[in-house]
Amino acid sequence: MLYPQRFSQFTREHADTIAALLCGFLLFLGWFALHLGAFGLAFLLLPAAYVIGGYESAREGLTTLFKEKELDVDLLMIVAAIGAASLGLWRREYHLIIDGAILILIFAISGALEGYAMQRTERSIRSLMSLTPDTARILLQGKEEKIPISQLKVDDEIVVKPGELIPTDGIILSGYSTLNQAAITGESLPVEKTVGEEVFAGTLNGYGALQIKVHKPAQSSLIVRVIRLVEQAKTQAPPSQEFIDRFEKGYAKVIVVVGILLATLPPFLWSWDWETTIYRALTFLVVASPCALMAAIMPTLLSGIANGARQGILFKNGAQLEKIGKVRAIAFDKTGTLTTGQVQVFQVISGSEYTQADVLKAAASVESYSEHPIGKAIVKAASNLNWVSAIQVQAIPGQGIVGIAQEQQVIVGNAVFVQRYVINLPEELREMAQSLEQQGKTVVWVAQGSRGGEVMGVIAIADQVRSQAAATITRLKKLGVEQIIMLTGDNEETAYSVAKAVGIDRVYAQLLPEDKLDVIRSLQQEYQTVAMVGDGINDAPALAQASVGIAMGVSGSDVALETADIVLMADKLEKIAVAMHLGRRSQVIVKQNIVVALGFIMLLLVGNFLGNINLPIGVIGHEGSTVLVTLSGLRLLK
Repeated sequence: MLYPQRFSQFTREHADTIAALLCGFLLFLGWFALHLGAFGLAFLLLPAAYVIGGYESAREGLTTLFKEKELDVDLLMIVAAIGAASLGLWRREYHLIIDGAILILIFAISGALEGYAMQRTERSIRSLMSLTPDTARILLQGKEEKIPISQLKVDDEIVVKPGELIPTDGIILSGYSTLNQAAITGESLPVEKTVGEEVFAGTLNGYGALQIKVHKPAQSSLIVRVIRLVEQAKTQAPPSQEFIDRFEKGYAKVIVVVGILLATLPPFLWSWDWETTIYRALTFLVVASPCALMAAIMPTLLSGIANGARQGILFKNGAQLEKIGKVRAIAFDKTGTLTTGQVQVFQVISGSEYTQADVLKAAASVESYSEHPIGKAIVKAASNLNWVSAIQVQAIPGQGIVGIAQEQQVIVGNAVFVQRYVINLPEELREMAQSLEQQGKTVVWVAQGSRGGEVMGVIAIADQVRSQAAATITRLKKLGVEQIIMLTGDNEETAYSVAKAVGIDRVYAQLLPEDKLDVIRSLQQEYQTVAMVGDGINDAPALAQASVGIAMGVSGSDVALETADIVLMADKLEKIAVAMHLGRRSQVIVKQNIVVALGFIMLLLVGNFLGNINLPIGVIGHEGSTVLVTLSGLRLLK
């Protein structure tokens, strides 16, 4: 049973090639039969060659004619071939039947070659689908059992052994390992993962065994969403392709009208004989057909999409690949985009009677009860110190937190809150705190309630600027982006501090989501094509309004990911420059393809009217240009 299945699969995958080979074989036998004078055999073999080689084109052409009431190139090719055969029978010049069969053969070979060329892009896209295993090893009552991925439920616990693919997104419950995330994020280096961190389906586990808790349905995993979006991108034609499609429909009608005029008027106007007239009209139908023009755009854009996916850049459709190459202004969100979005302790300044360790331990004793990001940053910074958790802890939202640690009251919070418990704030610490705040840092005061209240020191908290942010801004400026802007809901001091660090001159601070939307609209009036880069829910309106919305894939919210047009799977800002370069290359290649396609059409038309080409040569020139521009588009796969 295995061999019939393989044969059936082979014939499905190579149907166009098999049809072309059979057409060529029957054509050769038919020509040989004519050469020997066996006309009866020839008239059996040649129609078979016509049917086998031209069936698919005729079916597509007639389907378009009857369902969409439109003429297309496939039907014109078949009409030209049948016209040549009819002319040959009428004039008893049977070489014209051979010419028509050669036309169909070359058209069939061209179709097979284009199919193989496009399969390269398809394979690059389909390779995403092989990144997830079919089964997962689930823990049931302490025992391992393999079940299909589709049967996984939220809160299931699965085991992934060294060297295995992660079957679905989840949170590590136990274990430590390095994961190769190249398929998802485009990062070449493995990433260390341990308890509490998220892992993604389709990533390759390294040396450690992991126990993972499923925290979202398998069909909602990141890789499944990527595959779904890439599949959508294949079917959505960008504006340039839609224009070419509309042009082709009108152009085909013009070809038919001009073809009819060429088949009837020359004998009366220029005294051509009818054989020459009809033959030139049939050749015109072939060489004037816009096949190469139709292939000038989509292979290029699909290749660019596949290239981007390999590098961790997800283009949701070809239109965005076109637009990113035309961007004149880019707006960046600050938190989570230009910065990591994860605050950490920047500096600890202690009072004269305390050490930095004393300040951190006291703060961590009460902040260990807090869910606030600042509290978590302080606890993380004190993780290597020995401290005791406080008791009777009380948090006052937006102000601070109080508790009892080692029989001492500990107060942590802003200056106004701490002043309720201490007599005064040391002037030296005040000046340092003010300087840090001017640099965009958040300052937390730490005090003890003993001896009438005493300040222990201050802790400066900062959201770290992404290491690649400054280099990315410089690269974008070199690429010719005219304006780079920062949009943030943060205060002006913090915003200008980050902007100065990364090289951005224009800053809009203290913005609400609707304010960001208004800024994008005003930028579009000034620069037309504007990109927005963001990661949060509050960025979604601006991402949707922008000509090109770019979301951070790892840190981005689901709303931002769904709204954006391009997703940076690795959260690497430098990929924006890569995406822009891909967009610009695609535009160059598309323009080159259009010039080549139109150039071939004009050259063949002139040759036809001068009588220097016959039908087979016209077909070779026409189909050769089509294959040429298709292969040209595949350059973006590299």
